[in-house]
Amino acid sequence: MIENAVLWLLNVLAAPAIGLTSIFIVSFISATLLPLGSEPAVFAVVKANPAMFWPAILVGTLGNTLGGVVDYFIGYRAKIAFAKERQSRWFGWLKKYGAKTMLLSWLPGVGDPLCTLAGWLHLPFWPSVMYMAIGKFARYVTMTAILLYIPDGFWKTVGDFFERLIG
Repeated sequence: MIENAVLWLLNVLAAPAIGLTSIFIVSFISATLLPLGSEPAVFAVVKANPAMFWPAILVGTLGNTLGGVVDYFIGYRAKIAFAKERQSRWFGWLKKYGAKTMLLSWLPGVGDPLCTLAGWLHLPFWPSVMYMAIGKFARYVTMTAILLYIPDGFWKTVGDFFERLIG
């Protein structure tokens, strides 16, 4: 039952008619709840329709930034949960550099907790959001552009490999 639900969700998210919606949802969730990478969703839409490069980048940036905002507010309200970590070097580093540290919110495994800690430290909200958006935008442009330069034959080989692995 769960496998069917996951397959259904993947089919819905892969539908070209709702590509930007899929990018937004995956980008948002990957910044908040699940350790997902949203770059493949952006790349898939752009690969299917190159004219969607900038809309896909902007929607991915928006979804991931809003996910970072949710992380910020979780941190803002979670002082007790982080009480032990208050003395760690991360806190000192965030206090020292302030909202500009949100430029690193794009980093896998580190970026989302940084957004949470920024909220906990009550770093200025709008500057934090601005720097989050800049960092995430730069990541989407860079990753999508790099992936577009990989020859199609490579992606076919990867797809065939996974098809044999799964099927």
